[in-house]
Amino acid sequence: MKNVHISKHPLVLDKISRLRDKKTSVTDFRRLMGELSMFLAYDALAHAKVKSVRVRTPISLANAMALSQDLVFVAILRAGLGMLDGLLKLYPEAKLAHIGIYRDEETLKPVKYYARMPANVADSLVVIVDPMLATGGSAVEAVEIMKSRGARHICFICMIAAKEGIKRLSAAHPEMPIYVGTVDEGLNDKGYIVPGLGDAGDRMFGTN
Repeated sequence: MKNVHISKHPLVLDKISRLRDKKTSVTDFRRLMGELSMFLAYDALAHAKVKSVRVRTPISLANAMALSQDLVFVAILRAGLGMLDGLLKLYPEAKLAHIGIYRDEETLKPVKYYARMPANVADSLVVIVDPMLATGGSAVEAVEIMKSRGARHICFICMIAAKEGIKRLSAAHPEMPIYVGTVDEGLNDKGYIVPGLGDAGDRMFGTN
């Protein structure tokens, strides 16, 4: 799967190990999510489109490069909210979108309940984030929602993925780059990643 990019950065791996630890506090968990998101987004944003511009420095005119497209960060609720802080530190000017999807506990299929985004995303670089890519159902649904709204340039970022989730997302949207912190063994009978880190939303909000 040529469009799947799995990080080998030592700091990414270190932050994931601390996120996994059940002893990590809510405060530290939130902070680590933001820091890890910045590292993963750095690679994801490397292919954003740029244009030539002229700027006046205190000394003279300079030829420079500037972004030529809007960036739209899309959080899959609710756990994806924890990744927005890191992305916004990289690019505070980005527009934000939110997609609410939950997984039916019996069927493990995604159920959409909310979608709010900028009016025109056709020319934007759309970055969809969710900490965990487990079965892949929510991620596939989120990408389809953004495509239905006109998005043409989309990538997906997650902290931990199961092989099943990567396979499903890649098969559904083979042209889309996927940026992953690390890949785990698989899923348990409840659809949770093993060994994973538990429920990212519960750990981030302190509701576990």
